[in-house]
Amino acid sequence: KMKKTEKPSCDDDYIDEVKLKDQEINLSETERLERKAEADSAKCKGNEFFKISDFRKALDEYTLGLRTCPLNYEQERSILYCNRSACKMKLGLTKAALEDCDKAIELNDKYVKAYVRRAQIHEQLEKLDESLEDYKKVLELDPSHAESRAALHRLPPLINERNEKLKTEMMGKLKDLGNLVLRPFGLSTDNFEMKQDSSGGYSINFNQNPKN
Repeated sequence: KMKKTEKPSCDDDYIDEVKLKDQEINLSETERLERKAEADSAKCKGNEFFKISDFRKALDEYTLGLRTCPLNYEQERSILYCNRSACKMKLGLTKAALEDCDKAIELNDKYVKAYVRRAQIHEQLEKLDESLEDYKKVLELDPSHAESRAALHRLPPLINERNEKLKTEMMGKLKDLGNLVLRPFGLSTDNFEMKQDSSGGYSINFNQNPKN
């Protein structure tokens, strides 16, 4: 049984690859092929369950496939992880879905569907920069990918809007802190005027008698 320190996002779906590696040491090539066939069968069942929106049963089949498919079949395992991430998205297990996408890409770094799915998950988690990077990677692999091309126009304004909002919030907090420090000297941040230059940097001017 798994130790508490190893607890993953979804306990029932954890794939212990160390254990799998130990189990596979003495397998013959015939036995490996038999296990791969069992995993392929589980994947097909999972696909059928997914089509009828039974996402929990589909997830269980993909998990069975991952526990059966030998580790050397990396492309097949990558597909199983990617399919399982789709189930987790449908079940609202967003962070667990992200972990499965990461694993799918780790096993196959040219897997377009996994990058697209991870981009969608990153956007759901409001990680817009990461989402944009994934869509850029998709376009490196498939320049005609319509969703990614649209995302390259859609996401940058959202990222800029978020950054401006964060900057405004940060400046407000700095002003509050500045007033706290300056108050004992009879000053406030109103005595200091910040001006942005053409390079995007700021200069600070002191005003003895600020306008109200």
